[in-house]
Amino acid sequence: MADVSEVLMSVLSTIRVPKPGDRVHKDECALSFASPESEGGLYVCMNSFLGFGSQYVDRHYARSGQRAYLHITRTRKAKKEDDSNSSAGHPPKKKPTRLAIGIEGGFDVEQELYEEDVKVVILPDRQEVTLASLATMPEVVKERVSLSISGIMAADSVSHTLQVQQWDGEVRLESKHAAGLKQLDNGVKIPPSGWRCEVCDLQENIWMNLTDGKVLCGRRYFDGSGGNNHALLHYQETGYPLAVKLGTITPDGADVYSYDEDDMVLDSLLPVHLAHFGIDMMTMEKTERTMTELEIAVNQRVGEWEVIQESGTTLRPLFGPGLTGMKNLGNSCYLNSVMQVLFTIPDFQSKYVANIDKIIDEAPSDPSQDFKTQIAKLGYGLLSGEYSKPAPDPGDENGASEPRGDQIGIAPRMFKALVGRGHPEFSTNRQQDAQEFLLHVINMVERNCRSGPNPSEAFRFLVEERIVCQQSQKAKYTQRVDYIVQLPVPMDQATNTEELQEAERRREEGDTSGPTVRAQIPFTACMAALSEPEILTDFWSSAVQAKTTATKTTRFASFPDHLVIQIKKFTFGLDWVPKKLDVSIDVPDTLDLTALHATGQQPGEELLPEVAPPPLMTPDVEVKGILGSHGNEEDDSLYSPLLSPVLDDSTVSQLCEMGFPMEACRKAVYYTGNTGIDAAMTWIMGHMDDPDFSAPLVLPGCSSGHGTTPTESLSEEHLATIVSMGFSRDQATKALRATSNILDRAVDWIFSHLDDLESMDVSEGGRSAAESEGGRDPPPGPRVRDGPGKYELFAFVSHMGTSTMCGHYVCHIKKDQQWVIFNDQKVCASEKPPKDLGYLYFYRRVAE
Repeated sequence: MADVSEVLMSVLSTIRVPKPGDRVHKDECALSFASPESEGGLYVCMNSFLGFGSQYVDRHYARSGQRAYLHITRTRKAKKEDDSNSSAGHPPKKKPTRLAIGIEGGFDVEQELYEEDVKVVILPDRQEVTLASLATMPEVVKERVSLSISGIMAADSVSHTLQVQQWDGEVRLESKHAAGLKQLDNGVKIPPSGWRCEVCDLQENIWMNLTDGKVLCGRRYFDGSGGNNHALLHYQETGYPLAVKLGTITPDGADVYSYDEDDMVLDSLLPVHLAHFGIDMMTMEKTERTMTELEIAVNQRVGEWEVIQESGTTLRPLFGPGLTGMKNLGNSCYLNSVMQVLFTIPDFQSKYVANIDKIIDEAPSDPSQDFKTQIAKLGYGLLSGEYSKPAPDPGDENGASEPRGDQIGIAPRMFKALVGRGHPEFSTNRQQDAQEFLLHVINMVERNCRSGPNPSEAFRFLVEERIVCQQSQKAKYTQRVDYIVQLPVPMDQATNTEELQEAERRREEGDTSGPTVRAQIPFTACMAALSEPEILTDFWSSAVQAKTTATKTTRFASFPDHLVIQIKKFTFGLDWVPKKLDVSIDVPDTLDLTALHATGQQPGEELLPEVAPPPLMTPDVEVKGILGSHGNEEDDSLYSPLLSPVLDDSTVSQLCEMGFPMEACRKAVYYTGNTGIDAAMTWIMGHMDDPDFSAPLVLPGCSSGHGTTPTESLSEEHLATIVSMGFSRDQATKALRATSNILDRAVDWIFSHLDDLESMDVSEGGRSAAESEGGRDPPPGPRVRDGPGKYELFAFVSHMGTSTMCGHYVCHIKKDQQWVIFNDQKVCASEKPPKDLGYLYFYRRVAE
């Protein structure tokens, strides 16, 4: 075997020193969840800076030819356990000092201490170079390798931005109003204590407007506590943007709210602004809880946290395949809960986990950026059982104690970074809505499954909407694709109204000693609210050519293999403040939706004619062009197309704000005759699956709409780019024509219209399948599975807290007839699954 210094000299040219912008993966293997703390440690390629566990480093060497790796191992130092920590299965004895931190169930943020060992390993013979032996090598070798080692160790790992952050509420930014805030010289001086609302005499939750010194009460909270909104009303009347919560002023700062920016903010000039009204910030003492402390207290709503997490009982830890916990990366419990459920579904298991070896073999040179690799890695980590082992007890050197509920588990850093990249919410460390994340993952799966099985089809179903014009009794049928059933919560159907009224009376009297009373809503009432006809006012009927009233009924046109039901607990109050409905719903273990199956057009039923409203023109403007009597061949202006229709800009804007494409919004307003937002929304929902949904509006008598691009003028470069992604030229042409030849929009369009393009699948020779097979009729609509509408509950995700933007998620999954609670790194047998308090419910079809 060659001398190690000679071998190191031979690979010196491949050893790089990390530069700013280089991605250094020194915490996690790109293909597994091995880390420096794992058995065998982590090998970091000294050229690409990708990390690999001992299982995969030889594979990377064989594929890349890279021989030099920095081997990093970490060993946990022994640490005496704090007596205040809770033991296995027991709730904590103290209240948290940070929101969602220190609460039983995966929130504890421990600063572990490790002993770290690094050395260079040269493959394939695994020759080792320690830091001590490196010092004896030639200067050129020593300098280059030392710089690379120090650069790798000093660089921020890719996962650095996703590490656990201690919660001090949202990160507050400097208000845009702070520097130039105008303060009135009105002689107002505020005393250091004894404040009351100037309108209602309330003495709690008191805020001072920093412009005029008005002292008023804050907002009313969702549960009726708080204030009477007088500070908010004052802003609405005056436009004065900043207010400070008087009881929170200390020499270190205070709570400042910007009504204009609708957020808690920083005011770097707060001492000056307070001094204007006679308040010396340096002498003030805190007398009220800050907004963060209030959030902590509210999130500890009596009963909810304990019941959902089953904190009152000793839960038996579970270990093994399919029973792997996931580390909380800082408010990532929404991701943990959703992914645990997804990999209980056979479609996801067979697509990603059963094919893990093939997926890894076909992975690109940087697997950390490949969605298929990372989701397969996550699924294998959850199901294999390799990481489902008790977490070592820092205070138990001999491993003699009973296993704790916490597991080693997996930390899905790469997956979280990848699925969140570029997303305004999921790329942050803030808490998110589990339902929105589920749809985001389904969308990513759709985009990455153009070929082969698509596991998201397990959720996909068709919804039929039947609209009946009440004047003509003619009907219109439309179908759309959906993945989640959103179930309304009819609060007026509560079965314990008297108890709720009594609890409200006690709360108003200040009596908080009684038990928590939540509204009991029958599940049947929720289903009835979903299925009952909806009255549409101002509906434009093509049968009577005028506005009238219509009824809309929604039914299932197909039943999916797996049904997801979202309980719409999160809503907005009259003041548009988000609130969560504290309800208990008797969600059943089995569900029969057969009665909600769509029936289609009824015998003898007439359909509404597909007739557009009259063209909308400005009445006092003469329409020129189309070789009109005023035209001549030299005057180009008189040969202009028909005048653009006069559209209701406010309706168009409202639709655009909902996320619909501009041209689709314009068409909706045009074809519904400017009859309002409801009619336009009805048109949009009925035409969302049209291939030309986003295409520009084409007026009658015109050959093309504004912005349409003939095939001849399409950019060949743009066509080639889309074709290189695996699409046919016909598909690329259609996408570019629908988006005015704008490449980025065309790519987004083509991925959002995959189902419409199924009839144009690429065949040999680059022609579309429909074209090459003699124009065979394409299959109608997207692929959906259908079957009996009978289901059984197998999982549910629960939320604790007052808003989707804070609190905590856990999930319960039925495994071998045993309910199991997955609470981040804790996986335990569930004793009392709180099925009545769930947020997302997952049902699977019952085989008949």
